[in-house]
Amino acid sequence: MSSAKEKAKDLVYKFYPSVQWKLGQEDCLDRAKQCALIAVDELLSETEERDGMRVINNPYWMEVKNEIEKL
Repeated sequence: MSSAKEKAKDLVYKFYPSVQWKLGQEDCLDRAKQCALIAVDELLSETEERDGMRVINNPYWMEVKNEIEKL
């Protein structure tokens, strides 16, 4: 697993292309959603194995992702 510093850099570089250009208000919302989904997907990628099955550590984040997609 990467260190906190490495993860921070990784997330910044993932967000950078989405926010580097000045966009109209509607486009900014779409970009912000993309960034939020990237962050949530990072959290969801952290799984654990129980009885041979992959389990998401916190179902709360699945709910958060669904709410972001509804916006």
